[in-house]
Amino acid sequence: MAALALGIASAATFEESKAQDTKTVAITYIVEHPALDAVRNGMIEGLAERGYKEGENLKIVSRSAQGNMATQAQIASEFAGLEPDLAVGISTPSAQAVKHALKNTPVIFAAVTDPVGAGLVESREKPGGLVTGTSDQQPYEPMLELIKELMPDATKLGVIYNPGEANAAKQVEDLKTAVEPFGMTLVEAPAAQSTLVADAARSLVGRADAVLLPVDNTVVSVLEGVVTVGERAGLPVFASDVDSVNRGAIAAIGFDYYKMGVLSGDMAADILDGKSPADIPVAVSDSQDLYLNATAAEKMGVTIPDDVLAKAKKVVR
Repeated sequence: MAALALGIASAATFEESKAQDTKTVAITYIVEHPALDAVRNGMIEGLAERGYKEGENLKIVSRSAQGNMATQAQIASEFAGLEPDLAVGISTPSAQAVKHALKNTPVIFAAVTDPVGAGLVESREKPGGLVTGTSDQQPYEPMLELIKELMPDATKLGVIYNPGEANAAKQVEDLKTAVEPFGMTLVEAPAAQSTLVADAARSLVGRADAVLLPVDNTVVSVLEGVVTVGERAGLPVFASDVDSVNRGAIAAIGFDYYKMGVLSGDMAADILDGKSPADIPVAVSDSQDLYLNATAAEKMGVTIPDDVLAKAKKVVR
């Protein structure tokens, strides 16, 4: 009984300490778009679920780099001056910037496809330093199977990406191999900045049978321009994140970025509670949901069979 009472007292003392000790979490992301916004909002919710509530015992400093790498570096320098308890980088360039600038501060990353290749962690299982987080890497095969089911004659798959974003470049390299078993080749259309994305989309007209957009923040932030090209040219546009389906892509198979944010927030709370990032493995969301946009499909000349519609978690009309 005494041990139980001691345990209850310790827990109460810990919660009281958490309530009195305000923590500062500095969050930055490369650009605003629905998927990254969902991650950020989910992270704040995940922290709240663990008792770290903004305005009570948590101060959130949030900054967008507006798609500019130089601005991203400036934000990371600002964070170094703030000396937060924890820094968060949503997207690969954001995570790399805060890791570089904040040498002695724990860092959580989110929406990073290849954290090892990006130099953020030593391995997914044992991060080994002050950085850990969540990856949005997911298998390409389900999406490629869907494209071939909807477009069995498609042999050239266009991909628009920013070659300067390591996250996107890694996905394109992996896609080159992934498309081969499906009898397709990849047609690349690089766009180094968001203002060039629409031109990249137009360059694929006549060269590609369909377009699959990777999780590339430069491209996704101006998705509507790609959709407009797809509708006018009859060039079907598919995406790798489900939020893009609401904005006009025909289909995507992926996970809920808000849930990824909640998972990232839970990991952040572990660190604020005293756990070392080195001991927290990189996490990956295991959900894979099909989202379809029937209206976009009709505009781009694709017929979605009823059995495919029946498999979807959400159909936009």
